[in-house]
Amino acid sequence: MKYTTLAAALLLSSTSAFAADAIVYNEPAPVAVVDTFSWTGGYVGVNAGYAGGKNKLNVYDGISAKDNSNGFLGGIQAGYNWQFDQMIVGLETDIQGAGLKSDVEVSGLGGAEAKINWFGTTRARLGYTPVDRFMVYATGGVAYGKIKASYGDFSQSDTKVGYTVGAGAEYALTNNVTLKSEYLYTDLGKLKLDDVNGNRFGEVKAPFHTVRVGVNYKF
Repeated sequence: MKYTTLAAALLLSSTSAFAADAIVYNEPAPVAVVDTFSWTGGYVGVNAGYAGGKNKLNVYDGISAKDNSNGFLGGIQAGYNWQFDQMIVGLETDIQGAGLKSDVEVSGLGGAEAKINWFGTTRARLGYTPVDRFMVYATGGVAYGKIKASYGDFSQSDTKVGYTVGAGAEYALTNNVTLKSEYLYTDLGKLKLDDVNGNRFGEVKAPFHTVRVGVNYKF
């Protein structure tokens, strides 16, 4: 009886050990991590494009003249974005070198010329991301720049402040590099014209459109 009980105990023990060895614990499958892009952060960049508009000279005795102005531009920009779900709010400032120029013949003044050699903007941006890494946005804010007018042997210039509005699109090539295209309408206001004696006789308006592309490095 003792031998029978001992044999049964050994058999049960070996069976339990075998069953324990037969249990296999599988490691959980790794969870794929999706690399979602965030627009939040600061950036700096460069841009280049083309500008065109229509300069208008008004003389107070009723004489006026218009002429198309156009030229290339290039500059630098810096800004910061905050992303809230699919909405982006941002601030951007830029400074541009430009070659906007127009020439026109004006009765009593001879040849007249208007130039904008540089301008800059400081704007808010409101964007939306329909898909990851792609943003469309509206933008607007303050513009400033130097308007120079020449007529006969006399010229004058002044730095003016106006406004700018526009829209654009931006795409993130990597987590740090983005490409953008942008349209802006800019109006720097009026340059008042004075004769050699200091008497005001007219004004120049030089609003213009710009189309530019740029690349940004995001921090």
